[in-house]
Amino acid sequence: MHDHECLRRLRAHAQALAGRAREASAEAVVRRVFAIQAQDATAADLGIRVRGRCITAQAIRTAYEEERSIVRNWYMRGTLHAIPSNDARWVLQLLASRILAATNRRYQQLGLDDGLRQRSDHLIRRALAAHGPLTRAELTEHLTTLGIPPDGQAPFHLIRHAALTGILCHGPQRVGETTYVLLSDWLPTTGRFRWENDAALAELARRYLAAHAPASLEDFAAWSGLPVTWARTAWKMLAESGAITEYGVLTMLAGRVKELPGSPDTPDVRMLPAYDNYLVGYRTREVSVPALHQARVWPGGGLIRPTVIADGLAIATWTRGSGSRSIQVDAFEPVPPQVEQAIDVEKEAVVGFLRPIA
Repeated sequence: MHDHECLRRLRAHAQALAGRAREASAEAVVRRVFAIQAQDATAADLGIRVRGRCITAQAIRTAYEEERSIVRNWYMRGTLHAIPSNDARWVLQLLASRILAATNRRYQQLGLDDGLRQRSDHLIRRALAAHGPLTRAELTEHLTTLGIPPDGQAPFHLIRHAALTGILCHGPQRVGETTYVLLSDWLPTTGRFRWENDAALAELARRYLAAHAPASLEDFAAWSGLPVTWARTAWKMLAESGAITEYGVLTMLAGRVKELPGSPDTPDVRMLPAYDNYLVGYRTREVSVPALHQARVWPGGGLIRPTVIADGLAIATWTRGSGSRSIQVDAFEPVPPQVEQAIDVEKEAVVGFLRPIA
């Protein structure tokens, strides 16, 4: 088994988080890592920023709303992600049925039977066609005509159901609030799905390895939310095509370097947002976060704190002060002056990025 430092540096470099690797645009970042965790919209933007070179919040909004090169919706594990727009349909087709099946018990608990979900899908489609883009509150108001209580979780689950059935996706922001649009209007179809059935599964695994390797099929299953049996099928297909190679007990894409050049004198320091891919893209955590400090990154309750990494190793957590004008860094252990200077540079970059768009 390769030592943790080599493994960590390869993974961080694949995520454009080490070795001075940075991408020039929001689209390039998302295409490189394939999916950015996006249940928190600001954290998603920060996840793009940290992997990019001078990417502004306005540039990210342009990628979402004008270029429409990236899109935010429910994908892996039924969680919000930003992915390349031209991958939206085949990924949804591959994953949605399992997510819907896994949510069925919650639907029943909320009294959302098959007939009601179908009527809701139809109503949401008509409302967005006539009045979209619409906010969650506006869609909820329409749903009350079906007898859906405006409070509670039912409106959210019906909106998410419409997304998983290919009706809607996230659209432009309106005064900082998310809106929803018809997927067919926002991202017009340019032809057939590029991959179908097992080919789509293998492609998803290939994309995962491109952004996370060295990794295991169990890591892929944990990231995607798919069964380990499906992951084995994907690995078998990739192996038969010669697309993957071994890295100890782990796997890499064939043709990728297995060792990066030696560490530079100055560590590559990055400030990851909450819920960042780099921290949730694997089944275990010990490679990126020292065991002694894991509870500071994962304090419980589903939280994953914003984290500072140096050459891919977590060295601190961080929080924003009032109005995003200041940042507090809580280091796990004392850091050398050069790392402290690099943290200060990152802090300044994050504060500048978070300034309101004029």
